[in-house]
Amino acid sequence: MRIETRRRWTAIIRFILFGLAAIALGGFLLAWSGLYNVAASRGHLAVTNAMLTFGMRSSVRTHALGITAPPLDSQDLSTLGAAHFHSGCAFCHGAPGVPISPIAESMLPSPPNLSTSMREWRDRELFWIVKNGLKYTGMPAWAAQQRDDEVWALVAFLRRLPALDAAAYRELALGGLSVPAQSGDEIATTEGTSGAVSACARCHGENRRGPNSRLVPVLHGQPREFLMAALEDYAHGRRASGIMQPLASDLSPEDRERVARYYAGLTPPAAPDLPPLNPESVERGRKLATSGDPAARIPGCMGCHNASSLEAYPRLAGQHAVYMVNRLRLWKGGLASRSRTDAIMAPIAKALNEQQIDDVSAYFSSLNAAGKLNR
Repeated sequence: MRIETRRRWTAIIRFILFGLAAIALGGFLLAWSGLYNVAASRGHLAVTNAMLTFGMRSSVRTHALGITAPPLDSQDLSTLGAAHFHSGCAFCHGAPGVPISPIAESMLPSPPNLSTSMREWRDRELFWIVKNGLKYTGMPAWAAQQRDDEVWALVAFLRRLPALDAAAYRELALGGLSVPAQSGDEIATTEGTSGAVSACARCHGENRRGPNSRLVPVLHGQPREFLMAALEDYAHGRRASGIMQPLASDLSPEDRERVARYYAGLTPPAAPDLPPLNPESVERGRKLATSGDPAARIPGCMGCHNASSLEAYPRLAGQHAVYMVNRLRLWKGGLASRSRTDAIMAPIAKALNEQQIDDVSAYFSSLNAAGKLNR
C-alpha cells in the first residue's frame, strides 16, 4: 500500500513538473517568436489587465503593512504637497483645471486622474506608492528615498485633492503666485509655462510675501553664497530632497546664480501672525543659541548663524519654527547628506534632545531678520 501511494505521488509530482516545464517553454517560444504585441497603442487583454491589477493591488497592500501614518490634517503639510504635485504630478495625473497631457494619456496603463478617480487607498498604501513607485506603469519612485516627510506631505495633499475645484487647487498649488499671460512671441519662442510649474515662488514666496507653508524655509535675504551652494548640492544629489533635486537639476549654473541673487536681494517678510511663543522655551533657546551646551558638546548656534557670520551659512533669525524643528529632527534621525553644511549640522543635531530642538527653534523664530525679538 505504501509503495502504491508513493508511486501515485511520484506520478503527480512528475506531471506537475512536466506541466511547469511546458508552460515555461511555451512562454519562451511566445516571447522568442515576437507574436505578442508590446505596442502601447494596443491595450492588454481583459484577463491580462485583471491579473496585473489584482497583483499590483495585492502587492501594495502587503508591502504597506506596518507603515503608520502621522497626522495629515496640517495645512502646512498639504500646502507643501500641493506645490510639488503641480510641478511633478499634474502632467500625468491632471488636476482641477489642469487636463492630463495627451502624452500621458497614451501611456499603458494610462495614469488615473486623481482628482476624480482616485481609488480608496489607505494612507499607508498611498505613501508606499508615492515613495516606491510602480513597475511597468511609468510611476517613478521618490527621488530622495530617505525623505519620508516629503512623501507624507504629498499624501496629505492627495487626501484633499478630490474636494478641490479649479480655483481652490490653483490657490493651494501656486500659493497666490500671479502668473502674467504670455504674448504670442513668448509662447512661440520660449519653453516657459503659464502654469508656473518650475517657479520657486510657488513654495518660497516672492517680493514681500514669504512661504505659504511653514515647512518651507524663508529664502529672503539669505546670503547668495549659501543659496548658490544649496542649489548646487540639490542639483548634484548631495542634499536630499525629492522636491528640490528635480527642480534644481533643471536649472543651468547661470539660472541658479540668478535665483540665488534674486532671493538674497529680497527684504525678509514680516513675521506671520502666529500664537504667542512660550517665553520660557524662548529663553532656554536663547541660552543654547548663544552659549551652547558644553556638557553635551553642543556649540552655540550664533557662531555660524548670526547676521555677521560667513556667507556660507544660513541666517536663522525669523525662520519658521516648524521648518527648523523638522530639519533638526531629520538630521537627528540620521538623514544622510554629502553637502558640507549638512555634514557639520548632522552631528550637532544628534546631540540635541527633543526639548532643545523645540527651544532653539522657538528662539530663532521669535527674532526678526535683524536678530531682535519681534513677538
